[in-house]
Amino acid sequence: MLNLSRRGLAALTAIVAIAVTGFMSPAAWAQQKPVIKVSSLTLPVFNPLVWNIMKAQGFDAKHGFELDIHAYPSIAAFYAGFATGETDVLIGGPTILQKLYQEGVPVRIVGTGFTLADLVIFSKNDQIKSLADMKGKQLAIDMGGSQFQVTKMYLAAKGIDLGKDVIVVNANFAVARAQLEADRVDAALVIEPLASIIAKQNPGWHVIFNGAQGWKEISGEDGWEIVTAMRADAIAKNPGAPKMLVAALQDVAAFLQSNTADADKIANDTLKLPPGILTAALQSKRLQMIIKPAWEPATRKTITNMMERAVKAGFYEKMPDEKIIYAP
Repeated sequence: MLNLSRRGLAALTAIVAIAVTGFMSPAAWAQQKPVIKVSSLTLPVFNPLVWNIMKAQGFDAKHGFELDIHAYPSIAAFYAGFATGETDVLIGGPTILQKLYQEGVPVRIVGTGFTLADLVIFSKNDQIKSLADMKGKQLAIDMGGSQFQVTKMYLAAKGIDLGKDVIVVNANFAVARAQLEADRVDAALVIEPLASIIAKQNPGWHVIFNGAQGWKEISGEDGWEIVTAMRADAIAKNPGAPKMLVAALQDVAAFLQSNTADADKIANDTLKLPPGILTAALQSKRLQMIIKPAWEPATRKTITNMMERAVKAGFYEKMPDEKIIYAP
C-alpha cells in the first residue's frame, strides 16, 4: 500500500487537480462563467423571445457569462422575481422600474430595449379614428403595465382623462383582444407579436393609436416601451455584467434584423408563434429592438424624460435620484 505523508498527499492532490483541470471540457469551463439570472415570461410576447435567441445563438457565452432564464406566468410575478432578488435582470417598463426603485428595489437601468412602436390600440368601429374619438367609450387595457401609463400620459397631454373621459376595462393583452372580438369594448390595447396576429386574422380592424407616434407628438423625442435593468447587488458581484449584457442584447437586436427567418423559427419553436408572425412584426416596423447603453447622455435624457412625465401625470410624487441610471 502506498504510504504518503501529509505533505506528499497534498502535493499529489495538487498534481491531480492540475491534470483534471487540463482535461476539462469546454462545457465544464463554461460553468465557471458568471451567471446572470433574468426574468422572463411564459406568455407569447417579445420578452422571452429575446432571452431564447440569446441562449440559442450563444450570445451569452460569447460575451463571457451564462444566461439563466427564470420564466414567470404573469407580469406581476415577473416583476416580483426581480424585486425580491430571485433574478438579477429584467427588461421592463421604465416607469414601472421607477416605481420599484422608489419602493427600495436596487434598480439600475443599464440599457434601452424596445421602442413604443409596438404599443398599438385597435378598434373595429370605423367611426373611431383616434383616441380623441374614444370619449365616453370603453378601452380594454392592462392597468398594471407601463403601456397604460404611456397611454394615460398621452391623453392627459390632450386634455383627456383616461378613466373618466375614456372608460377603462382592465384586461391583459390576450383578454383585451377577446373583449374587442366579442364587441364588449370599443377598442383594445395590445403589443407585439399579438398585434401582428390580429392584423393578419382581422384585416377589418384598424389602429387608432401607435405608442411611438403618440410619444413623439407630445414629447418631441423617442420613448421606450421597455428598458433593460439590473440589480445593484448583482453589479457589485460582477462589475462587468452591465457591459456584457448590453453587448449580448445588441447581438440579439442585430440577429433579428439580419437573420429574421432564423429568429422566426426560434419564435415558432419556443413560443409557438405561428410561422411568419415575427417576420411580419419586424417588417411592419412595429417591433423595434434598439439597444443603447443607458449611461450615454442622450439616452439617459430620453429615459428620464419619461419618468418626469410620469411624475407630472400624478403616478409618482417625485423623481428618482440619478442612481437609477447605471454609470460605469
